[in-house]
Amino acid sequence: MRKYGSGFQKVPTRMIVLLAASAAMAACAAQNPPPKQVDASNPTVTYKYHSDDELIEVNQRAETYCRQYNFASRPDTFSTNSDGTKSVVFECVPMVTSTATPIQNSNLIYTYRTDQELVNASRSAQAYCASTGNNQVIASIVNNNDGSRTVTFQCRP
Repeated sequence: MRKYGSGFQKVPTRMIVLLAASAAMAACAAQNPPPKQVDASNPTVTYKYHSDDELIEVNQRAETYCRQYNFASRPDTFSTNSDGTKSVVFECVPMVTSTATPIQNSNLIYTYRTDQELVNASRSAQAYCASTGNNQVIASIVNNNDGSRTVTFQCRP
């Protein structure tokens, strides 16, 4: 660097650009706080099952698991494993109160074709039985000629 008559030194242009960039970045950092987490994924639970009866059982277990977080369970993903078993992932989500009108008898009969439809039927029966102050039990699952199945739930004290 060269010294000039008034005691100033000539500063290379590159250094001026670097100093200006550093000052600009420092100013931005002061204006924009660093990112922070504002939400997290709900807990999930995964179960393996072999049959429709077991699927209804794991649906009830998922409800119990999610209740510890004051959440309700919601089936998210169904899959078939390489060993022939099936898996279902339940998400724990905020509870929503149901406004469904209860059925007026204690025999709850549903026809279904998919695991998702069976879980939906089980949830509907659980909600109805709970609204009457009872627990649900499975009476039977029947295979129909058209490939569908029928499940009958009964509310029991």
